[in-house]
Amino acid sequence: MDIRKVKKLIEMLENSELEEIEIQEGEESVRLVKKQSQNIVPEIVQKSEPDSPKNELDEPKKEVSEENVSEKGEAITSPMVGTFYSAASPGTKPFVSVGDEVQEGDVVCIVEAMKMMNEIKSDFSGKVTSILVENSQPVEFGQSLFIVE
Repeated sequence: MDIRKVKKLIEMLENSELEEIEIQEGEESVRLVKKQSQNIVPEIVQKSEPDSPKNELDEPKKEVSEENVSEKGEAITSPMVGTFYSAASPGTKPFVSVGDEVQEGDVVCIVEAMKMMNEIKSDFSGKVTSILVENSQPVEFGQSLFIVE
C-alpha cells in the first residue's frame, strides 16, 4: 500500500469522529485506531474488574509450571504471544502426546500469531511428560508449553 494513502487515511481519521479505520487492498491491509482520551481509561479499567479473578487463576498455573521445570525436566516454551494448537488442523493427530519421544528439532505444536502459523520445535531430545496448555488456548511469550525429560 502506498505511503501517501496511509498518510491520507491518518489525516482523515484525525479529522473525523471515527475511532478506527481498516482498509484492505488485495493482500495488504492497514488498521488505524485513535488513541483514547484519559477520561475514557478509568471506565475501561472499572469494567474489566470481573476479569481480575481469571488473571489471579492464571498466575498460580505459571508458578506450578516453573516448579515442574526445575524438578522434572526441561520446558519447551512459547517464543511468542499467540494461540496454541496441538495439531496441524482440527481433527488430525496432535504433533506430540504425553509419553512420546521427541528429538531436537521435532515440531511439537503450532502457535498462531497475527494469522501466521508458526511451528514450534523442540530444543532438546527426550520424553514428553506433561502438556501444560490445551488446544486453542492463548499463550504468552516464554510460557511453558511442554515438559520433556
